[in-house]
Amino acid sequence: MSYLKFDKNLLINLDQSLRKEILRTNQAGAYTCTSLAGCNTRKQHGLLVIPIEEFGNRSHVLLSSLDETVIQHGAAFNLGLHRYQGGVYSPNGHKYIREFDCESVPRTTFRVGGVILTREKIFISQENRILIRYTLVDAHSPTTLRFRPFLAFREVEALCVANDRINKHCEPVENGIATCLYEGFPTLYMQFSRKAEWVNDPNWYNGIEYIKDLERGVPYCEDLWVPGYFEVPIKKGESVIFSAGVAPVAPRSLKKMYESEIASRTPRSSFFNCLKNAAKQFYLRQNHGMYVISGYPFGRVIARNTFMAVPGLTLAIDHFADYEAIMATALGALRNYMDTGHISSRIEGIDQPDIALWALWAIQQYRKSQGAEAARKLYTEATTTITDWILGGGHPEIKVEESTGLLCVDGYDHAVSWMYSARRDGTPIVRRTGKLVEINALWYNGLRFAAELAEGNDALSERRAEWLALADKLAPAFRACFVNKAGYLYDFVDGTYAEASVRPNMAIAIGLDYSPLDRRERKSVLDVVTRELLTPKGLRTLSPKNPGYRPCYAGNPDERDEAMHNGPARPWLTGFYADAYLRVFGMSGVGYIDRMLIGFEDEMSKGCIGSLSQMYDGNPPYDGRGAVSHATNVAEVLRTLRTLKKFEHEM
Repeated sequence: MSYLKFDKNLLINLDQSLRKEILRTNQAGAYTCTSLAGCNTRKQHGLLVIPIEEFGNRSHVLLSSLDETVIQHGAAFNLGLHRYQGGVYSPNGHKYIREFDCESVPRTTFRVGGVILTREKIFISQENRILIRYTLVDAHSPTTLRFRPFLAFREVEALCVANDRINKHCEPVENGIATCLYEGFPTLYMQFSRKAEWVNDPNWYNGIEYIKDLERGVPYCEDLWVPGYFEVPIKKGESVIFSAGVAPVAPRSLKKMYESEIASRTPRSSFFNCLKNAAKQFYLRQNHGMYVISGYPFGRVIARNTFMAVPGLTLAIDHFADYEAIMATALGALRNYMDTGHISSRIEGIDQPDIALWALWAIQQYRKSQGAEAARKLYTEATTTITDWILGGGHPEIKVEESTGLLCVDGYDHAVSWMYSARRDGTPIVRRTGKLVEINALWYNGLRFAAELAEGNDALSERRAEWLALADKLAPAFRACFVNKAGYLYDFVDGTYAEASVRPNMAIAIGLDYSPLDRRERKSVLDVVTRELLTPKGLRTLSPKNPGYRPCYAGNPDERDEAMHNGPARPWLTGFYADAYLRVFGMSGVGYIDRMLIGFEDEMSKGCIGSLSQMYDGNPPYDGRGAVSHATNVAEVLRTLRTLKKFEHEM
């Protein structure tokens, strides 16, 4: 039985099937995403969504959907599904779905009377092309398939409105057509593996609604252009492959292309394999470097998320060369910023004050995976440069307090940590400034790690001694600054003010390899985190005891911004929590962490199938919110699975 399989009863129930989404990417920034029922529920959904370099690499929906119709004896049975104004669903093709599974590729099985038809989708790696294979499993009379493309040609955050400016021309190509609705966009080629008849039947389909956007209080209604339809006769046992891409293809090559792509895929036959596949979907390979997409469907490359996610997305699944390629690109951008102050146009937020510290942590994970010698060979220069740059006051927003060695940052008017995105009137809703607990814990860890990597290097002996001396001074200063009488850590300290809100940043401080706290202190903090922040979906961003607790990232934009870092749980924090728990309890903690991960395995058949959402409600039933698939969450759960595996080998 397939690990990810859904039956008719769930699929025809739109309350359930529209809440589940399926995502596939091509490691070049393009993706396809929709609901299990095939009805787009977000403006970012689409059958072919690609980044366009000429438009700042922003993602654009070219082909929104493709409606299939089965024709027998002159009767048409439309398998498509759209939601129109007023909450009307049409043409209700979901009632013909009998099964959906996605162990190798997403496959939907339809039954229309005596006709059984399967639809399988696959993205071609490193190419902006999606292939859909239709197989007529059973039929008792002549059958024709009709395909009606719904075109958008718009940016993912925009909506299409019926207009007279579109180019309505469709150019015939081999077994298909080519069209481009607006100047500056790439041409879309829609072709079949066998001869297809094209019928011009141009129409605007008005008032298509996206229910997820409606719920989020943002614009949610658009018009889509349908230039006509294809018709292909098909016999029992035959298959036909549809291709949509930005370059023409030889139709005779589609079968081989499809089979070759399937052969290279890892089956989603287990929790680990699901996350492994999800991890690879965040890879972005381009001519000028390799990057990490922070989350889908938004498709941004963010420096902090890159360094936080790269160990789990690569090392935890034995993709060591990919780690080195991603780090070469990201460290290159960081080095350029340190040397010139230039901010990368491709990697957002490279100038944030904690980025260099997360880079040190990411290198530390490579050392743990590949050994000290490999890490010294590749990254000694980088760790040395970063450490000395911080100490030398290289970052304009970081101040090293001379008496203690603690780092101070100015986050009063703008966000300076991972609690960064929610803003009101241009200023952070969660305002963290002064001495931040996780930044100083990362700094202590970074100093110790830099010294570890420099061990035995005569050229660095003096600097190594300086780093160790500073770390020795930093540890008691950290405890004096952040440890409070209640047994946990202040979130930040600004002058004489200490923020006592129970937040998960203290979990980072106790989960690092080098923690400034002793075992007793770490256990005390761990107890508070477990009691007030732990959920089956990660750590809450704020304790429910706090009057500002907002557990659900829902409602209009202002309501969501208010909640973003004030309650919803983040799965990626589980990685640091697990590290801390295993350091405190050792082998006896393995079973507990293993059971804790069950909450994430449950998500493989919810939300975005086979992946993890950006955040989850802080209260039951812990619904997924935000980006449907998020890099740091997938990465840290994978890293936790790999950590458990190492512990089990030692038992």
